[in-house]
Amino acid sequence: MTIAIATPGTTRIGWIGTGVMGRWMCQHAMAKGYAATVFNRSREKVQPLLDLGATYADSPKQVAANSDVIFAIVGFPKDVREVFLGRDGALAGAKAGAILVEMTTSEPSLAKEIYEAAKAKGVASLDAPVSGGDVGAKNAALSIMIGGDKASVAAVTPLFETMGKTIIHQGAAGAGQHTKMVNQILISSTMIAVCEGLLYGYKAGLDLETVFKSVSVGAAGSKALEVLGPRILARNFEPGFYVEHFIKDMGIALAEAEKMNLSLPGLGLAKQLYEAVRAQGYGRKGTQALMLALETLNHISR
Repeated sequence: MTIAIATPGTTRIGWIGTGVMGRWMCQHAMAKGYAATVFNRSREKVQPLLDLGATYADSPKQVAANSDVIFAIVGFPKDVREVFLGRDGALAGAKAGAILVEMTTSEPSLAKEIYEAAKAKGVASLDAPVSGGDVGAKNAALSIMIGGDKASVAAVTPLFETMGKTIIHQGAAGAGQHTKMVNQILISSTMIAVCEGLLYGYKAGLDLETVFKSVSVGAAGSKALEVLGPRILARNFEPGFYVEHFIKDMGIALAEAEKMNLSLPGLGLAKQLYEAVRAQGYGRKGTQALMLALETLNHISR
């Protein structure tokens, strides 16, 4: 199968899912000269892209019928399955030679299933989940982890370069998703440390602004502290990445670990703590809302 390298003004892109991150990722590609056809279940979230010249489609199938490279970044594995493999999904509308790009954090096994189903139709498929949250999406600074064939990766790389700064082919189909599981496992325990450290500082009566200046630049520094620490200090718990999506990711990682006969107790603890965040009604808040659950656990009212 011959796959053309993505070229502005020639390659037509499709975009499914224009939420917190997807809207910006598609917008960056459009800004570089790629014409876009877009779909989102909530049409109002598509409007900023329509205002910039995107064309609206009524289904993922219609998106694919009008596109050469079709991206999707949605919520859960069931959504991934629907938008790619459903009756009105992208594969149903994709022409031979098209490329499907799954950017949702999802199951490695589903990435492989999409790859095989696409291959049978003469369509290429990549799993390319991202890390960087809303800030990375807005700044075109995402880390993109890719699974799939080298030729397909090469063809889509000019588009990836409009969205991210770290673009790495990790291996065959499913490898991108496995790499994202590593990413989420690393973040899970880091978020506990960020929230517990700042909560300790608060209880000790310290000025958290000055504490942050000291600890964020030393060995305790992390991207999570750098990006989410100031939001916690400002009591801003709006989502850069939803708690409920993080719980989904941790569940996938734990299931994959079980298949490998691997014990990950730190990840298990983090998932239980985030389940508490959701139980308290904060599932649609950002991952920094873990602080709210820890405050409740410690009877701290702020």
